[in-house]
Amino acid sequence: MAPRLPPLPAETAYWHRSEERQRVVNGLFDVAAGHYDRACALMSLGSGQRYRREALVRAGLCPGMKVLDVGTGTGLLAREIAQLVGTSGIVGVDPSRSMLTAGRRNLGAVKFIEGVGEHLPIKDGSFDFVTMGYALRHVADLHQAFGEYLRVLKPDGRLLLLEITRPVSSLGLALARVYFGSLVPVVTRLATGSAEAAALMRFYWDTIQMCVPPETVIQALQQAGFGHVQRTVAYGIFSEYTGLRRT
Repeated sequence: MAPRLPPLPAETAYWHRSEERQRVVNGLFDVAAGHYDRACALMSLGSGQRYRREALVRAGLCPGMKVLDVGTGTGLLAREIAQLVGTSGIVGVDPSRSMLTAGRRNLGAVKFIEGVGEHLPIKDGSFDFVTMGYALRHVADLHQAFGEYLRVLKPDGRLLLLEITRPVSSLGLALARVYFGSLVPVVTRLATGSAEAAALMRFYWDTIQMCVPPETVIQALQQAGFGHVQRTVAYGIFSEYTGLRRT
């Protein structure tokens, strides 16, 4: 069995022990769920949904596929999946009850289930496509999560992980820190009136900075058994990790 591979440190400003992580993360998302979509739209300057849809097409999502969206939240990625394949074959999984409630309001025809990526309440070989949008940082163990994603995929099934990655250059990092770490939380607070939503946006950037590097993610996917693992980078900061379940 591979050793645990948490994407974030065991001790941070948000939790002192790894056992506290899930409770803290759930709490942050639960209290900000009502403002989450607005905050994400502000952060992406209104381009987030178009990018999600384009990334899904690049990864090979096609009509007729059954799709599992892990860390679905309010269903931002699931909405674009539904535009491409319809709602009947989509299942969303998330640990935050408040985010799931918002998701059900937005996409009533999609099946939403409470759960975490490391222990999916899904039968083996159930899906053609597994997605995760900007939630990679919030699993407890990359090895265990990726093993689960492989398990629930059918042979030749596809995986797409979307993530914001810490920029490599010093200038890029400085600009990202100012934008995501300072400007976005302030604008979110002003636009939503929610201190909780602003705090979630600060947490968003803090976890991006702390997350393991892309090379570690790629290696973990390969070790889990995924083939044709690739990372595509858009705009220097958006990572699209893809892989296939071998037959």
